[in-house]
Amino acid sequence: MRTLPLHVILVAVGAVMVVPLVYAVLSGFKSTDELSSNPFGLPEHWLTGNYTGILGSGDFWRLVGNSTLIAVGTTVLVVAVSALAAFSFARFAFRGREVLFTVFTMGLMFPFAVAALPLFLLLRYLDLLDNPLGVILPQAAFGLPMTIIILRGFFRDIPGELEEAATLDGCSSFGFFWRVLLPMARPALGTVSVLAVVTSWNNFFLPLLVFTDSKWWTLPIGVQQFQGQYSSDYARVFAYLVLAMVPALAFYSVAERQLVGGLTAGATKG
Repeated sequence: MRTLPLHVILVAVGAVMVVPLVYAVLSGFKSTDELSSNPFGLPEHWLTGNYTGILGSGDFWRLVGNSTLIAVGTTVLVVAVSALAAFSFARFAFRGREVLFTVFTMGLMFPFAVAALPLFLLLRYLDLLDNPLGVILPQAAFGLPMTIIILRGFFRDIPGELEEAATLDGCSSFGFFWRVLLPMARPALGTVSVLAVVTSWNNFFLPLLVFTDSKWWTLPIGVQQFQGQYSSDYARVFAYLVLAMVPALAFYSVAERQLVGGLTAGATKG
């Protein structure tokens, strides 16, 4: 009985999250007229044309491909650089280490809106506008602080005896990092990879700032443009929103165990 209030809270939170999604899915199977006359009921006539029309559009799949390219590029870059930086902060003692690490952590308090104008000018100077690298590089830079913090904590908990044993076996510092540390840190690497992919996939402001050519638009921008184009066709807009969410939801459903497992390992290790 003591857990009953907690279960009630969890059910309420789950309903708040699931009900809007179910409403959007059902609305996509209605016509706009039926959506106005019957907004909360089941569709009288299940119209699949809203969904099939979007899935048959090459523009939609181009947006999915662009978002995937940018998300994968950002994730690979941020995880590779952060792993090396976190290894240095965790396993090497050098002058100014904590000061430098504090500088990285301060990046968590740096809002992107403040950097928008200077970042745009810098990307224009480097000729990276309308270029995927113009989104990948800044996204990776903004993802470094959190990723370094998570990986550093995990790397510091690896017993020093393992490094000593690897050194005695003739393993260099980088060899220990590559052959021992990274395989042991797979849960943490999986966690930060999931966070990087989801953050990149949902990013709207930065691609909007960088891309003026529609061929490089990502899904969040595509959703905005579709809403503007079909502002009076609410049912089709709901269908587009649902289909735009499907890749992220599918990825998260597959990676959810890895994400939770990595966070749990980081919280209980040591």
